[in-house]
Amino acid sequence: MPVEPVERLENIWAENVFDLSAMQASLPKAVFKSIKKTIMAGEKLDPSIADTVATAMRDWAIAKGALYYAHVFYPMTNLTAEKHDGFISPQGDGSVISEFAGKVLVQGEPDGSSFPNGGIRDTFEARGYTAWDVTSPAYIMETDNGSTLCIPTVFVSWTGEALDKKVPLLRSIAAMDKAATKVLKLLGYDDVAHVNSSCGAEQEYFLIDANFASQRPDLLLAGRTLFGKAPAKGQQFDDHYFGAIPERVQVFMQDVENTLYKLGIPAKTRHNEVAPGQFEIAPYFEAANVASDHQQMIMTVLKHKAKKHGFVCLLHEKPFAGINGSGKHVNWSVGNSTQGNLLDPGDSPHENAQFLVFCGAVIRGVHKYGPLMRAAIATASNDHRLGANEAPPAIMSVYLGTQLEEVFEQIKTGTVTESKQKGVMDLGVDVLPTLTKDAGDRNRTSPFAFTGNRFEFRAVGSSQSVSGPLIVLNTMLADSLDWMSNRLDGELSGGADLNTAILTVLKEVMQEHGAVVFGGNGYSEEWHKMAVEERGLANLPTTADALPVLKEEYIEDLFQKTGVLTSVELESRFEVYAEQYILSIEVEAKLVIDMAKTQIYPAAIDYLSQLSETIASLSNLGVTLNQGSAETVVNLANAVMEATGKLSTALEKHDFADTEAHMMYCATTLRPLMDEVRESADALEGEIADSFWPLPTYQEMLFIK
Repeated sequence: MPVEPVERLENIWAENVFDLSAMQASLPKAVFKSIKKTIMAGEKLDPSIADTVATAMRDWAIAKGALYYAHVFYPMTNLTAEKHDGFISPQGDGSVISEFAGKVLVQGEPDGSSFPNGGIRDTFEARGYTAWDVTSPAYIMETDNGSTLCIPTVFVSWTGEALDKKVPLLRSIAAMDKAATKVLKLLGYDDVAHVNSSCGAEQEYFLIDANFASQRPDLLLAGRTLFGKAPAKGQQFDDHYFGAIPERVQVFMQDVENTLYKLGIPAKTRHNEVAPGQFEIAPYFEAANVASDHQQMIMTVLKHKAKKHGFVCLLHEKPFAGINGSGKHVNWSVGNSTQGNLLDPGDSPHENAQFLVFCGAVIRGVHKYGPLMRAAIATASNDHRLGANEAPPAIMSVYLGTQLEEVFEQIKTGTVTESKQKGVMDLGVDVLPTLTKDAGDRNRTSPFAFTGNRFEFRAVGSSQSVSGPLIVLNTMLADSLDWMSNRLDGELSGGADLNTAILTVLKEVMQEHGAVVFGGNGYSEEWHKMAVEERGLANLPTTADALPVLKEEYIEDLFQKTGVLTSVELESRFEVYAEQYILSIEVEAKLVIDMAKTQIYPAAIDYLSQLSETIASLSNLGVTLNQGSAETVVNLANAVMEATGKLSTALEKHDFADTEAHMMYCATTLRPLMDEVRESADALEGEIADSFWPLPTYQEMLFIK
């Protein structure tokens, strides 16, 4: 269906967002000035202005056709939650008015026990609160069924613990801002604006015709195909990547982008991805909190618009075996309005010193907290990508590029001479070489790569909220910057000049943490061996290996001293994410059993029945056929049922010592048994006539658009 024509971009941009310009037009000057300080400078919200803002927000929303408002929040599920209420307020005389008070804007009350909380709240303790996040603008979400005013909020328990992903993200930004400000002041700056992290996430996804998806129980319930023989053609010709976008898909993309532009989401890039049926959308950089909210909105819009255009949008990290899965590369940096991007090499000695300090802090953070980074992207679905030759390995390392790696190596050895690249880094110290932007190639096998003025966290999964990774990156940077400020202060107090102090601290960073810097092939067996045996880096291939990191004492200390998560909140996250992992594997195992018993095995029996009748009929006519195919089908069908029986027995086990043992059982017993069922079933698909096979095939789903 063709997309409706739209006005010029500048005419529709952010028209459904109650942003600063909309506030300025509808609020008294003093109120607008107050709320602007909260949004731009992180100052505490003045509660006395809430009623005025609520009235203006209500009038703006009603003028756009909204009859309901929703407090939108982000529980620990990677999904978006919302509770809708009407503006309606019945009066004593039987009439109604539209009402939206300040106290309603600021605080809502959904059920705090019905969302995953990891033991923070008992089932009978149901109270939970949403609280308005002023830093992320309210917006109108339009659907065919009407418009709703959506208010981004945090979600906390009655006792004050964070039950969501937004509260820790806001805390991590505050911790990073505090530590970065200390460093910048030591570097000689008097005017230091609020420091924030920024994020630009590249969202990959698959589009499958809805008619095919509706016939696949595995796609409907698990988000990925649990069975499916590889087609003759996959992605081996490299003909889909950056190819011409199919017309039907392009109409879908334009519809998505029109909606995103109205929501103020700067969708910039769209293209075909590597796998057939796979695509990508990428926005510009935004402040981390807003980018996180926008990323959730992008996933919602993609799925909603897909239905409108007869597709199903798959955000699972590995919906199809044998071809590339989908990631969500998180491009991350830090900066402010006074010093700019703090991970951008500059043109002056002072700017380059500043860059090296912040880059060194990142290196230290990844080395100390690499296992935490791995835990932050650990899910049952993302395990299918990590470690394969399509996504970064499960070993966290830092790629700097040829020139920057050389600069830090020279700092480490204390034998700085000059760079192999052209020019000389002007740091005000003759022995330091020049750093030019994009002096090195990209490394697609690195999980965490410097790309000129930011780091790209390439291991994040396509279905994940970016909040978790951002929380970890901000928190580990806050810790490293705090350590560096203490070391720099010590050197300066001892009489060292600033440049000497910087070089001394950076040398210490590289000597203690330089093992995490790696510019080679992250997929190679040599690197896996070297990383673990020689450099002492952790290799955590599965979620069952990674999540227990959250229980480590040094991780608890990190979150407590930065104020990002209490020990109770951290423990709850381990419990929630572990439960989600276990439930995901068990749901898939049950689906494998059901589909094998009720679809695949009966199809084999039906095919054998007809084949036997045909062979018998031809035999009566004196025609003899080779019965090898029938024997193969019998053997494979029996193998499917034998493996299914073993999986059924394994799934009945419930006596686990603890959650970690249960996770490991899922990873090492259930998953391999599921693969065993699939191996025989996929071979069976290649032997049975297509008209008997009960499931849409890979060939149909991936190539019919």
